[in-house]
Amino acid sequence: MEMRADLLIVGAGMVGSALALALRHSGLQILLLDGGPLTVKPFDAQAPFEPRVSALSAASQRILERLGAWEGIAQRRATPYSDMHVWDGSGTGQIHFSAASVHAQVLGHIVENRVVQDSLLERLHDSDVGLLANARLEQLRRSGDDWLLTLADGRRLRAPLVVAADGAHSAVRRLAGCDTREWDYLHHAIVTSVRCSAGHQATAWQRFTDEGPLAFLPLTRDGQQDWCSIVWSTTPEQAERLMALDDAAFVQALERAFEGRLGSVLQADPRVCVPLRQRHAKRYVEHGLALVGDAAHTIHPLAGQGVNLGFLDAAVLADVLGKACERGERLADVKVLSRYERRRMPHNLALMAAMEGFERLFQANPLPLRWLRNSGLKLVQQMPEAKAMFVRQALGLSGDLPELARA
Repeated sequence: MEMRADLLIVGAGMVGSALALALRHSGLQILLLDGGPLTVKPFDAQAPFEPRVSALSAASQRILERLGAWEGIAQRRATPYSDMHVWDGSGTGQIHFSAASVHAQVLGHIVENRVVQDSLLERLHDSDVGLLANARLEQLRRSGDDWLLTLADGRRLRAPLVVAADGAHSAVRRLAGCDTREWDYLHHAIVTSVRCSAGHQATAWQRFTDEGPLAFLPLTRDGQQDWCSIVWSTTPEQAERLMALDDAAFVQALERAFEGRLGSVLQADPRVCVPLRQRHAKRYVEHGLALVGDAAHTIHPLAGQGVNLGFLDAAVLADVLGKACERGERLADVKVLSRYERRRMPHNLALMAAMEGFERLFQANPLPLRWLRNSGLKLVQQMPEAKAMFVRQALGLSGDLPELARA
């Protein structure tokens, strides 16, 4: 027996769920499938923070508001931050960014990925979008004008258009034979949540160490500002040593690496270690297929922009498909899907190149480059317009905005 849909979205993570919600009134028969259970967990405000968080931009907030998911996020747990402080641990250069410099209230919100996901799932369960849980993809092939998907349990699905939203290790991308350019950063990221003796001051803090960047991102629980999510990017050897430490030794090492900017690190939740790899699909589309989010591109977590790029991918693809529906065009036509690629690929590539250059500059040890980056930080700190331009970019409200992200 085959199930048929106009559009199959593989992967009900944050980006895939957002795309399904964005198209829920399009008149398309949409089926969203995922290898997980697709259930919404009851939220416990006293539960430990989830280790993986995202720095949601203002553009992402607008998209989530339009999709009806932001209210659920705010009711659970979201921490606004209005400032960002960055400094070079090997020198004296530092820079401070403020939302006030562009007359904004916040730069963004730090939100646990699970909170975003559950809020989107709540809206999906209230919609007409078809949900297929515990659906692990095993085969993908062309069948006439359609794609035919075979699941691990033998079920078969058919649709003229498939969207891969199944993450960095996308099964759809692999089975469809989509080429990528990728390389290893030779770094791992240790992520966890920690409690400090001093409050985070609604500020995102980032120190560039000799081994890699260390970020303290603000979290709030019960109105207290003494928790932070950390992302510590370091060499695989150093990451292995840090993961092997007991909690007491780890928080001491973390406090030293962060120069005690938020006082003592009092406790840490369980740690997760993630290898860092840059990946970018050579094409985002082919006939009847589109890649979005991490299935299309993964970047260094340096600026926390990964999920924001994914939400913009989803919103632009929804724009393109919605307008094509109105014109009566065939959605699977590569001419239609290429409109999405033309709008998103240059933006994603530009940001990826900027993050790559930034990461390489701060990993450089030769004295001239260390002098250059310190001098550069000091110079930009004295240039309000340059800092304001960076802030506007971080807000995500400039350039070719999709309908869902516009004011």
